[in-house]
Amino acid sequence: MSSSSHASVTAQHSEPVVLGAGPLRVDDVVAVARHAAPVALAPEALDRVAASRRVIEELASDSRPHYGVSTGFGALARVQIPVEKRQQLQRSLIRSHAAGTGPEAEREVVRALMLLRLNTLASGRTGVRPAVVESYAAILNAGITPVVHEYGSLGCSGDLSPLAHCALTLMGEGEVRVGADPGAAPVPAAEALAAAGIAPLVLAEKEGLALINGTDGMLGMLCLALHDLGRLLAVADVAAAASVEALTGTDAVFAEDLQALRPHPGQADAAANMRAVLAGSGLVQRPREGEFTRVQDAYSLRCAPQVHGAARDTAAHAARVAAVELVSAIDNPVVTPDGRVESNGNFHGAPVAYVLDFLAIAAADVASISERRTDRFLDVARNHGLPPFLAADAGLDSGLMIAQYTAAGIVSELKRLASPASVDSIPSSAMQEDHVSMGWHAGRKLRRAIDGLARVLGIELLAATRALDFRAAAGAGDPAPATAAVHALFRTRIPEPDTDAFLSPAITAAHAFVAEGEVLAAVEGAVGAPLR
Repeated sequence: MSSSSHASVTAQHSEPVVLGAGPLRVDDVVAVARHAAPVALAPEALDRVAASRRVIEELASDSRPHYGVSTGFGALARVQIPVEKRQQLQRSLIRSHAAGTGPEAEREVVRALMLLRLNTLASGRTGVRPAVVESYAAILNAGITPVVHEYGSLGCSGDLSPLAHCALTLMGEGEVRVGADPGAAPVPAAEALAAAGIAPLVLAEKEGLALINGTDGMLGMLCLALHDLGRLLAVADVAAAASVEALTGTDAVFAEDLQALRPHPGQADAAANMRAVLAGSGLVQRPREGEFTRVQDAYSLRCAPQVHGAARDTAAHAARVAAVELVSAIDNPVVTPDGRVESNGNFHGAPVAYVLDFLAIAAADVASISERRTDRFLDVARNHGLPPFLAADAGLDSGLMIAQYTAAGIVSELKRLASPASVDSIPSSAMQEDHVSMGWHAGRKLRRAIDGLARVLGIELLAATRALDFRAAAGAGDPAPATAAVHALFRTRIPEPDTDAFLSPAITAAHAFVAEGEVLAAVEGAVGAPLR
């Protein structure tokens, strides 16, 4: 699976994201990471950076040892480094910490990581020179993306190895990619910097440490995940409503007063979305005096607002954590506003790692309930008059039998990915860093979980839209305008079932409709308002 449903989007945004004048937002991170929005530095930010650098330069000439300024790092913090070897100290730090291996991290992840490190550098709490901040911004704006590998970070002292690969680029070393073409070969950083007119930097005291001591990779992945989950949870409501309708269930259970008896905000939003999608449906069962209607639908239909709502509330909690992190200055040591240089533990990734793991649990469960709805469509004992496996000619054809296998296989993997990374810890740095967060790994598996969720929802909508064709053929009633819009969208690339055809392209198209926002756009156009 690819790690992000939006990784290929490269639309340019002309409005710059200004750093140092106010708090960053999740949307700012997405704009820079995914859509190549330029970054700019507020003048007041550069003033703060210059002021904190003066503090570091005073300490650099002091005869006493100061961590990160005139000493080694980690377990070597007691080793004092003479003045003439401090530039070498910075180079050695970056080169030794750029120790990643394995597949490359996605361009959007690296750009998010760089933006967030730049945001901390612009806070004036790290002690780097203004030239470091300006050069880092220039690299981002030139579309130069360091080659960062999937393995290397434990989330101790932040994402050391991924950030070190980015710092290596600042020094004109290592490999980078230029532009957004995934097929372009990596080039030497020195070559890319020269082409962009950016001079490599020789790092001075404290700067190497400031460039790598942050939780920026895991936070970047959290911001991208929150953006994607916001859309996917709305699509989950659409898919659930489409399944209720195509299985001729009832929408009575989604009534606002019933949902208000358990007033979780996410549940209320999910139910409201489902009511909007089902408005005007001629297929759902609605109680009428003197007529028999189905008493209760299965949990996967009836309890969709409760499950989707819990996922929404989980995402809301994660968004609150992200908001705090986006106004944080993560480094060790830090330069305080009153001019002290203090060691601290703010680089530990636990706050971010926990919510990354929590979101993986939510994604797995939303996918799980979606797959159960897909399965109901295929079983004649439960699909209320639809043909076996939604096959045009059951027996001769297998219909969507194996599409459900695909969804089930993804859900099984998502359950494994829901096992938390943040409860693990492997001591490192000669027991100096004896408890680590594993937040980077929590972010990596969450990206796979979000991709899997989008695919499972696409398969559910593939089943629901196919079921609508059979309902229409039987004259069972007209679908709601919203679900009719989704059906029409699917028929632009996925033909009405006639006989079995190569199924993988249909599943791929369904996933694209979900991941690229087309399902949500079709529904919102039909209902005349954004979903919650």
